Amino acid sequence: MTETGDTRQSGQGVEIGTVKNQPSTEYNRRDYVKAHRLYRCLEMIPGVMIWATFAFTVILTIFAPMWAILFIILFDLLWLVRVLYLMTFIIVAFIRFRKALKVDWNKLCQESDKLERFDQLRYLVILPTHADEIDVIRTTLEHIRNSTIPLERFFIVIGFEQRDDPDARLIGDKLTEEYADVFGQWLITVHPKDVPGEMIGKGSNTAWMGRRAKDRIDALGWKYENVIVSSFDIDSCVHPQYFACVSHAFLTSPHPTRTSYQPVPLFNNNAWDAPAFTRVVANSTTFWLLSETIRTERMFTFSSHSMSFKALIDVDFWQSDIVTEDSRIFLQCLVTYDGDYHMKPIYIPISMDSVQGRTLWETMVHQYKQIRRWAYGVENFPYMVWNFRGNRLISFSRKLRYIWNQLEGEYSWATAPIMIFFLGFFPLKFASDIEKQTVLYQSAPSVLQLMMTISLIGLFTSALMSLIILPQGPKRGGPKKLFIMLLQWIIFPVITILFGSIPAIDAQTRLMLGKYLGFWPTKKIRSKT
Repeated sequence: MTETGDTRQSGQGVEIGTVKNQPSTEYNRRDYVKAHRLYRCLEMIPGVMIWATFAFTVILTIFAPMWAILFIILFDLLWLVRVLYLMTFIIVAFIRFRKALKVDWNKLCQESDKLERFDQLRYLVILPTHADEIDVIRTTLEHIRNSTIPLERFFIVIGFEQRDDPDARLIGDKLTEEYADVFGQWLITVHPKDVPGEMIGKGSNTAWMGRRAKDRIDALGWKYENVIVSSFDIDSCVHPQYFACVSHAFLTSPHPTRTSYQPVPLFNNNAWDAPAFTRVVANSTTFWLLSETIRTERMFTFSSHSMSFKALIDVDFWQSDIVTEDSRIFLQCLVTYDGDYHMKPIYIPISMDSVQGRTLWETMVHQYKQIRRWAYGVENFPYMVWNFRGNRLISFSRKLRYIWNQLEGEYSWATAPIMIFFLGFFPLKFASDIEKQTVLYQSAPSVLQLMMTISLIGLFTSALMSLIILPQGPKRGGPKKLFIMLLQWIIFPVITILFGSIPAIDAQTRLMLGKYLGFWPTKKIRSKT
């Protein structure tokens, strides 16, 4: 998979120094070690910031509690302002989302002055799987089958893992029997195990699938510029208009081959069966990503998304030795094209599964590991700093914006809930009798309580929107079930700590210590009811 002579940092997928077809001299080894140390320093920064913040707060609380109270009030006030303007973005994005669902995107493409180009578009769908039930894969394929785009223009690739044999081959044969004649092109791949330089996970499998698909596309004579590739999680259920909407965005984009297209991720496949806390986590993720669609300069590709196959070829596919290949592919393109790469939101949903295990404890463990994997996107921070340096073609302001957004976002993810919901009243217990007589001490509880009360506006708005986006539910439950769906948001503060801050701290601390995470796939389960 890797050209002979490349030197890479194992496990992180960053080319620290590429020395092809040259002898391994002492100078080259010293240069590599120096580069490795610098990159390790970058990896440590996010974790150091988190623990420095907690240490600073605790020390300030013990030795200068009044200053700690003031610090926490200012911190909470900043977050209150942020919550309020985030809710504005979410509401605007939610309105756009609702409007997009009413549009006949296929008709718009047909009526476009670029109809000839639309008819030439082809759709490569990458579906990596690992020990998933056949019903999960069938559900995904059935939703693609219901697309408004002619099915002969689709190229479906399902990628199994060799370590899953023999079940993988049996499932592959069964799916081929059922669906090979439904779509224009069909391919089953089996990713070999123990490939040197690869990490076991989605990234290495999708890269393998992409290269096998390229061989078929070359044989068919398809132009890369006319192929839209969609990398989907195996539980991704597309809206019938999804591919038409992506096509319209592609045809109307100023730089169609230098743009990634990000749909709205919903986690509704099992919304009526999953536990309340996983629904809260899932909806919170949806609303956060909705807010990002208004600020495209902050957007990264996330989970299931689409892009030009030409761009994928230019960056040599997904990195096969990292955890967060879904967001990294955007950065690969951004670096490769010297900043001339963009994100475009697609206000059409792709529905995936909320985390659900066989037992409540299994669900909690799986939810924690999923959030920790998402939070491990902090590995993009050192990648950006390393690859932006020395590139004068990317403007300094754009470099700074992406680096700041990544670093600040991961920092807030890990620290804000604990600072707001846990440490907020902690300094009050350390104030002296004299300090307790001050106006600041007397008013602090009321101020903190008021800010939390105001923040409930955002929580109530989120609860209402979560009901609106619910799929049609089973007949069982009725109004009582809907009431539970609304009431579940009461546990939001606890959820943001247990399945927000703590796994984010875990992920960033591991990166800081060099205890690198491997890829952990979230198990998909289909209810028999």
